[in-house]
Amino acid sequence: MGKLTHFNESGQARMVDVGEKPTTKRVAIARGTVKMQPETLRLIKEGGHKKGDVLGVAQVGGIMGAKRTADLIPMCHPLFITGVDLAFELDEQSATVQITAEVRTEGQTGVEMEALTAVTVAALTIYDMCKAVDKGMEITDICLLKKSGGKSGTYLRENYHEN
Repeated sequence: MGKLTHFNESGQARMVDVGEKPTTKRVAIARGTVKMQPETLRLIKEGGHKKGDVLGVAQVGGIMGAKRTADLIPMCHPLFITGVDLAFELDEQSATVQITAEVRTEGQTGVEMEALTAVTVAALTIYDMCKAVDKGMEITDICLLKKSGGKSGTYLRENYHEN
């Protein structure tokens, strides 16, 4: 395990200087799950929610979240994001929506935080749009599945297999 990089020699927080790092293509994929009542999932699936297209709004929310990560996470660098994709998988058996976000850039630092933020904001958007009918929803299992690029190379979460 390496050392924490967001602290200086005095133990105070710092923003890491990435100025000398080479520019590389970087990709990060994250996922999370929103658990809900079966009726809530049915409303989302059938487009019957009175607030409109829940997943369409969550898609935009996730993209906006990725773009605003540096405004939310204190030590994140503002990045030029070259692409953000979100996918939603509805599972009626478990009454869940699984959210997957892929964020891409060419830069000197990675986009893991942007992918995780995209998933989180999309999940919070689903909660916000559906809370009137299901306040008991749970946002769970937010994690990094993959990252590539940069000095540390590729990370793949155990048991993650790309399609």
